[in-house]
Amino acid sequence: MNNLNETLLTAIEVELRRQIARLDESHTALYHEMLTYHMGWTGKGAGQKATGKRIRPLLVLLASAATKGEWQNALPAAAAVELIHNFSLLHDDIQDNSETRRGRPTVWVKWGAAQAINAGDGLLIIANLAMADLENRISAEIAMEGSRLLQETCLNLTRGQHLDISYEMRTDLEVGDYWSMISGKTAALISACTHLGALLGGADEGTQSTYRDFGHYLGLSFQVQDDILGIWGDEALTGKSAASDLLEGKKSLPVLYGLGKNGEFARKWLQGPLAPDDVPGMAKLLEAEGARLQAQQSADQMTDLSLKALRMANPQGEAGDQLFELANWLLKREA
Repeated sequence: MNNLNETLLTAIEVELRRQIARLDESHTALYHEMLTYHMGWTGKGAGQKATGKRIRPLLVLLASAATKGEWQNALPAAAAVELIHNFSLLHDDIQDNSETRRGRPTVWVKWGAAQAINAGDGLLIIANLAMADLENRISAEIAMEGSRLLQETCLNLTRGQHLDISYEMRTDLEVGDYWSMISGKTAALISACTHLGALLGGADEGTQSTYRDFGHYLGLSFQVQDDILGIWGDEALTGKSAASDLLEGKKSLPVLYGLGKNGEFARKWLQGPLAPDDVPGMAKLLEAEGARLQAQQSADQMTDLSLKALRMANPQGEAGDQLFELANWLLKREA
């Protein structure tokens, strides 16, 4: 790994632990454990695979440094976006009835749904407190603007999640509906990361807008890639069952492309919920009908738009180089 990225990721982990330590008291020890477990630091299987890649906070710090800002000043914001991301994952696991996350039992499986909901709420609140810490490092005006940006992003996350859940029961969806959903559910937070980094780095409004576009299209590409992995990914790498998306009836991009073909996949899909034994054959049908290729082409298109916006932003120095490398890596990821 690049030396700059190593430095940033180490600093991110220290800041995350500092923020979550707000609950590290004797009478809330179990509560604190739930959060540290979900973050991948404690419990069986703890370690790098369990923590995730910390892509979102890394984007904040790289964007800040690439706009000639002091990345250290953006650390509370970097921690906040990762806490918000994990808050959404914790609640997603309950809503999707997912029993594993990154190869480990989810928080609700270990401690029950009620405690898991509360733990997710705690992560969201700590994220807001982390943003308040910005006032000790930058101007109050910029700190308030950053906080407002993140709150609007959280609202967009809930919009996207609402659509994602409601889509499961609908049979009249088109590809355009999908883009509306993931613009909120996934792209909103990644876009906020690059926008927030540029804001805290001192970039002008035009440059901030270009960074926001970079993150938006990167987020769209990331989600499409996630949809592909959700059907055809290697479970050993993703830590999640490749059958779950089809079993849960998720209207992912490959599924919508497949339904649009009105072929054998669409006929079987519309007959009702799939059984576990149906999934391998349905995945093969989807691929044979060209849905996997179409989805990959969409991911490639979104990545091209993302890289175009990043070139327009003209990021500087080693951090700028790392932003390009990270964007290219995200397109080729296998987990």
